[in-house]
Amino acid sequence: MAGVAGLVLNTFPCTQCGLCCQNVHLAAETRYLDRGDGTCTHYSELTTGCSIYAERPDICRVDRQFALNYAQQYSWQTFVELNLQVCRLLAEQAAVPAQRIRLVDDPDL
Repeated sequence: MAGVAGLVLNTFPCTQCGLCCQNVHLAAETRYLDRGDGTCTHYSELTTGCSIYAERPDICRVDRQFALNYAQQYSWQTFVELNLQVCRLLAEQAAVPAQRIRLVDDPDL
């Protein structure tokens, strides 16, 4: 994966559970994507994925958000851990089985 300022970043360990896409109403940065029920207008219940994945907005790209807004504040590892905390919280609130949300302890992220 392309890095920030010459750093190589590992891919964000997304499990594609769709929970972030089903909760766009929770963050000011993603509310414009809300179709009216808290779910992204581009979310597909059938695939639990994005119908415009290749063209998805920058806010939906973890690596892009890191490069644009957070690289000066956090290491990639810390940024990934913070995002995974949100993943876990959304899973707990939705009562999603733990095996659907990968908990990453990889120090190489």
